[in-house]
Amino acid sequence: MDMRIVAVVCTGFIVSIAEPLSVFAQGGGYGGGYRRGGYASTAGQAAAYGMSEVIRAQGYANMQNSAAAKNWEQAKTMEIQNRELWTNTYFKMREENSNARRKEQSRNVLTDAEKEANHDRMIRVAKMSSTPRLRSTQLDPVTGHIEYPLILTDDRYASYREKLDALFSERATSGGSLQYSQYLAIQNAVQQFIDALKSQVGKVPAGDYGSARTFLNSLARETKYSSG
Repeated sequence: MDMRIVAVVCTGFIVSIAEPLSVFAQGGGYGGGYRRGGYASTAGQAAAYGMSEVIRAQGYANMQNSAAAKNWEQAKTMEIQNRELWTNTYFKMREENSNARRKEQSRNVLTDAEKEANHDRMIRVAKMSSTPRLRSTQLDPVTGHIEYPLILTDDRYASYREKLDALFSERATSGGSLQYSQYLAIQNAVQQFIDALKSQVGKVPAGDYGSARTFLNSLARETKYSSG
């Protein structure tokens, strides 16, 4: 409260009570002359009492207002903190949930390279299961001699034939059994032969190419069986 207003109120209050109190003061007043609960014995005391009551009331009001303001500030601070905590918790849970979903999806989703590798593997398995075994006129089980289809007798394939002839001759000499290193050598040699044949796709009749490719696939499969 503005102190000027306090002064005006105090002046009016003092004037209103000073005169009657002075009368009581002259008559000795009543109430035993006690400072509180009775009346002032003089006009000066009355004025002092009036001023003290106004100041006391103002001080009490200020104290109450200050306490209320502090309580409001504390409540507002707690509200802000709670809202901030809720917001942080919400976004943290949302991020953790998103990370969990991404991890789950990554376990179920194959990369393009993995898909292609699986596709090629399935094709190889399907071809191996459907590829017929070579007849003895195509692969001699005793000598290991290989009778190639006409298209594979071309000079450009001479090095591939020589490598396979040597490997299957060694297989026949050992009684048809193979070491793992020999098995891998035959598989690699056949694959190199197939890659060379692929370079001629579109340059040779489709039927001849298909027959040659089937023959090479069957040749690779023979390593899974004994030559006896």
